[in-house]
Amino acid sequence: MITRLFVKASIIAGFLIFSFTATSADLSSRQSALKSIQAQINQQQNSLKDTSKQREKLISLLKSDEKAIAKAAQQVNQSQKALSEVNIKLKELDKQQIDLAKLKLSQQDTLSKQLSSAYLAGNHDYTKMMLNQQNPATVERMLAYYQFLNNARIDAIQQLKQTSIDLNKVKQLQVTAQQKLNALVIDQKQQALQLTKEQGQRQQTLTQLQRTLSSKGAELEQLQIEEASLKRIVQQAMVAAKSNPTMDGLLNQKAKLTWPTKGRVSKRFGSSRSGQIVWKGIVLSAPEGQNINAVASGKVIYADWLRGFGMVLVIDHGKGYMSLYGHAQTLLRQPGDMVKTGESIALVGRSGGQSEPGLYFEIRNKGKAVDPAYYCR
Repeated sequence: MITRLFVKASIIAGFLIFSFTATSADLSSRQSALKSIQAQINQQQNSLKDTSKQREKLISLLKSDEKAIAKAAQQVNQSQKALSEVNIKLKELDKQQIDLAKLKLSQQDTLSKQLSSAYLAGNHDYTKMMLNQQNPATVERMLAYYQFLNNARIDAIQQLKQTSIDLNKVKQLQVTAQQKLNALVIDQKQQALQLTKEQGQRQQTLTQLQRTLSSKGAELEQLQIEEASLKRIVQQAMVAAKSNPTMDGLLNQKAKLTWPTKGRVSKRFGSSRSGQIVWKGIVLSAPEGQNINAVASGKVIYADWLRGFGMVLVIDHGKGYMSLYGHAQTLLRQPGDMVKTGESIALVGRSGGQSEPGLYFEIRNKGKAVDPAYYCR
């Protein structure tokens, strides 16, 4: 009996020892798995931090690239204007040269006829004329006539001389203008190469940046940051607008304004952008380098690079109204400049990390975005 009890007690003790050992092993396994998960979490967090840091560096690099593009594009634009002005000047000089050449031929012909007439009339001995002529009045008339002819020849010679001087001046100006034109053409080619180089560098940066925004969450976070940046700029612009002289605003301009550039509407006001974020303006697809014009007169209160929107220009129109132009290739006006309706203020581009050229356009009233289609016909 005692032996049986001892055996049972031994069996029970063995089972308890086995159970305790199994439970300890299971717990150890779970602790090991937990540590592995925690390590993975830490790794992911570190990876996210590294990605975030990399993204910020790339955005900073993108800003530098796009500002360099803006500078190069502005130089190209200035060269194009200078080329146009020189070409107009050359055309004017060509016309002047043709007119002066015709005038010179006419004056030479007139002088030739006068000299021929003088030759055919022969040399006149005025003393002999006075001695042989019975009528003093006739002699006086003849003397006056010959003096008139002499004066006419002298005037013709002086006019021809001056025309020749003017013609030589025009020819010299033509040479100078042509040399300037040739130099401008060379400069523009170099500027175009520099612009192409900057655009290539920007594309490399953009490709790397897009890799860090591969997930929807990262993209949404980026858009939220961009929207906050724009909101801050609008608030700063509103403060700057308060110190501006009173202007008419846009209240009476509904359906009267012209769109800032010719293009196709690719993103409409109020349409979904990502998640709860909607478009506060419109995007017009347009050729890169095309002019962007002020929709109404006003004062430039912001002109710089803005995260997500690239090269941005903001115009205060008074009465709480302002218009905003983004994704520009370059800006042609600076803060403080007064602009008129239809005046060129920027060029269409793809700044702000855009893959296709276009214009981001907003109209705001007291800081609130309104549909530009209400104002632009």
